[in-house]
This record gives sequence, C-alpha cells and structure tokens, in this order.
Amino acid sequence: MQIRLLLIGATAILLAACQESTTQSPTNNTPSAPAASNTIASASSSGSLKSVDIRKDDIGGDFTLTDGNGKPFSLSSLKGKVVILSFGFTNCPDVCPTELFTYSEAIKQLGEQGKDVAVVFVSVDPERDTPDLIGRYTKQFNPNFIGLTDTNQGADIAVVKQQYRIVSAKTEVKSDTLYNVDHSSGAYLIDKKGEAALFVPYGTESPQIAADVKKLLDE
Repeated sequence: MQIRLLLIGATAILLAACQESTTQSPTNNTPSAPAASNTIASASSSGSLKSVDIRKDDIGGDFTLTDGNGKPFSLSSLKGKVVILSFGFTNCPDVCPTELFTYSEAIKQLGEQGKDVAVVFVSVDPERDTPDLIGRYTKQFNPNFIGLTDTNQGADIAVVKQQYRIVSAKTEVKSDTLYNVDHSSGAYLIDKKGEAALFVPYGTESPQIAADVKKLLDE
C-alpha cells in the first residue's frame, strides 16, 4: 500500500513544462471523433487504460471558486454527473489546450451519455486569469466547459491545490505579468457522488478517457 501511495503521489505532482505563449484555441481542422461505441469498446477490451484508482486515498473534496460569470461555483453542485477536473492556465501553449481538446473529444465519443459529464478547468494562475478570461478560454473547447479561478488573492486555490495534490510554480519570470507556470498535469475523474475516483495521466487518449468515464456513469 505504501508503494502504491508513493506511485500516485509521484504521478500527481508531475509538472507540465509549459512555455510562455498567448492563449490558443482548438484547431478547426482536426478530424472528427470516431463512433462512440467502437472507440469505447476498443479501449475497454485492449486493457490499455492508464488511469489510477484513488478511491481509497486521501485526495479530493468539495471546493468553491469563481466561475466565468464572476459568481461562486461549488464542485458539489455537479453531483449526479461525472466530472473531469483538471488544472492549468490560459497562457499555457501546449499541455492545457491539448488536455481540454482531448476531454472534448472524449465527451463526443460518449454520445448521449456526454450530457451527464462536466469538465471543470481550474486556474493555477489567478493573478492573470480573471473570471471573464477563464470562462471564455474554456468555452473555446466546448461551450459547456466550466472555467474557475480565484478572486481571493490566491488563498482559495491554495487550499484546492492541497486537496488535489497539485503543484505549480512560476518560472522564467520577466515581469509581474510575463512569466511561465509549470504545473501538475493530468485530470481527476469525480464520480456521481462527488468523490475523486480516478486519476488520468496526461497523454491518455480520448477513447481511454471515455471508457473510464462510462464506467463511472454506469455505476
């Protein structure tokens, strides 16, 4: 058990090496997702799922941050849905947009069940990520995606990062507004009861994520 916890901890705090850039949008020329039934069945039968079951570990919990409309938003308000919870920032040029686009594709592959899934993107850079900016950024990938930030001088997000073992740090600081942020990559899958169930490492493909989400939806 001790070895298992160490492995989970090492995965969860893996920093994503993002470079400075302006906000990017998902591309419009990406091929459409394959049929849901085929991709999910293939991922399930191949045994290639990479997610880590964290239900017995002390990770997660409810929190309240500020949404894209400048209003308080609590994770617990999404009970009854499966939540894909990830962390990042709007100036991230590669890891964050890649992850968000992958989650969008995974939801498409779930077909009708996709309506029972929520994607929540939490900013680790609240100094630059205003509510309006984080809201507009996430909706570029899917109009139903929820962007959250901290309007309490970083105090609220600091607590959330502890809950979910998220690490982030400014790097390449050139000024108060020009810097990079290295941060934990991957996502947590929150089950319909609001509990952290699985950790999905960065690089997991959309059919695998869709298969994991489907398992939680069917529980």
